[in-house]
Amino acid sequence: MADWGPVIIAVALFVVLIPGLLFQIPGKNRVVEFGNMQTSVASMAVHAVIYFGLITIFLIAIGVHVHAG
Repeated sequence: MADWGPVIIAVALFVVLIPGLLFQIPGKNRVVEFGNMQTSVASMAVHAVIYFGLITIFLIAIGVHVHAG
């Protein structure tokens, strides 16, 4: 059986945490900007840290598993 939990969680978090798509921390003019479709090195770093933290929580601490087969 294949465990699809890590794949689904990783893809969903990646899509949600793309800097500038839904929100951007830090923004160019404000701390949080929504839907501006622009990015910076600082926002990429912040979003990478948030992504790492959330994926660690979901996959290691909680242990999300989706079995298909």
